[in-house]
Amino acid sequence: MLLWINALLIVPFVVGLAFFFIAKSKSQNICTALHITGLGLIFICALAVINGVLQQGVLTAWNNWVYIDSLSAIFIGIIGIIGVLAGVYSISYMNTELNEGHIDFRSYAFYHGFLHLFFATMLLAVTTNNVILMWAAIEATTLTSAFLVGIYSHRTSLEAAWKYIIICSVGVAFGLYGTILTFSNANNLLADPSQAIFWSAINTQASELNPSLMYLAFAFILVGFGTKCGLFPMHTWLSDAHSEAPSPASAVLSAVLLNCAMLVVLRYYILVSKAVGESYPQTLLLTFGLLSTGVAAFFIIMQHDIKRKLAYHSIENMGLISFAFGLGGPIGMFAGLFHTITHSLAKALLFCASGNILLKYGSRDINYVSGMWKVMPVTAVLFAGGALALGGVPPFGMFASEVMIIVAAIKSGSPWLAILCLIFLTIALAGLTTMLLKSVLGKPTEGVKIGETNELSVIVIAIYLALLLSVGVYISSPLMQLFTSSVGIILGQDNVSFSDMLLLPWQSLGQ
Repeated sequence: MLLWINALLIVPFVVGLAFFFIAKSKSQNICTALHITGLGLIFICALAVINGVLQQGVLTAWNNWVYIDSLSAIFIGIIGIIGVLAGVYSISYMNTELNEGHIDFRSYAFYHGFLHLFFATMLLAVTTNNVILMWAAIEATTLTSAFLVGIYSHRTSLEAAWKYIIICSVGVAFGLYGTILTFSNANNLLADPSQAIFWSAINTQASELNPSLMYLAFAFILVGFGTKCGLFPMHTWLSDAHSEAPSPASAVLSAVLLNCAMLVVLRYYILVSKAVGESYPQTLLLTFGLLSTGVAAFFIIMQHDIKRKLAYHSIENMGLISFAFGLGGPIGMFAGLFHTITHSLAKALLFCASGNILLKYGSRDINYVSGMWKVMPVTAVLFAGGALALGGVPPFGMFASEVMIIVAAIKSGSPWLAILCLIFLTIALAGLTTMLLKSVLGKPTEGVKIGETNELSVIVIAIYLALLLSVGVYISSPLMQLFTSSVGIILGQDNVSFSDMLLLPWQSLGQ
């Protein structure tokens, strides 16, 4: 198993660096072959590591610097499956951008290099046991992905890249303060101070941590890493970065990166809950989550740019995930983890589909993009399916996860939270409906050639939709095992029964 862990962490780093050396070759075929090889190895290694977690429970490596439990495995799966699919989509998308002269070969090679380095930093962030390295890895994701945002070198894309770097770097600096407070707290507590750097060691004695320091530490953590999650009011970088990056990079940013930062917040939530009780961290998560969902919902209905509209949906859904974790209990934690996966699938689908739309229409304005059902019917159906899924329409997975969140809110004894959340979700759904009516239906835009952009891109989008549908009607036993174990880790319970969670009747087949 050590071999698979080493390969998972090292391969994307090596492949990413390799692109910078082959940029001078100007061989598109070599770049594509290396890209496919790197993606394939990430996918295989991710599945192997997840299988190892299912079999053994917890995997450690590199003298305890790497710690992979069920919670890590879920996010490795998001990177290794959803992220890799976006990488596959980028083959046809970036080849088209190169062939049409939107980027030169140097930028083309650098895009692939930074994409694989981006994967490497995200994998490090979700697998490391070292709390300082955990912060450094999240900071490194900013540096690697900022180049993806500014890859076109336009004024707007460069402005978005700099805005992304500045806001996230300042925000994540707050996360460093929280990290140092936690480390110094544990350093004074643990019998062996050298172990204070490891999250697993801190977790074993978290109940004895200084409460006053942990109150302050979690506030810094949530502001710092919440900036990277796109939580309000630290969200201002997200709409620009997601809209200006190439569509496959936008898919990875929205569907994968935001969740990596949320995992770090969860790690500290576990520590703080043991040190000061669950009420304080849950209150902060609820507040930031509900504010993010509400503010984003109103921005969604005002947007005319498809990618900016989807970017605000990222803010809304990350707020919804934070809201679910803030509700607490088995149902809330289960719902938050489940919504993390369903949102990732839906958002990756829609950003990739928006790439097809941009290549076909040359615009992201829904006032211009019209009649997709006649211009590109397959993409239109997939795009509509993804939008309905994102809106929480059954039988897609987001319907199930949102139902669980509402039930968790009712069970928490605060039905008004459920009502408020439903109002925000309805507003967001209205924004999606408007987008579909204008872009998919209506009279086809004049001068746009009829036909799909590329078969490979359509296949990737169809896989996303199939996965969204499958998790909506059936949760497999391995995935359920990861969910159950992860909820137990978050709540600090050895055994969490399925009977304590809400499962829709047709999903109980996965037990």
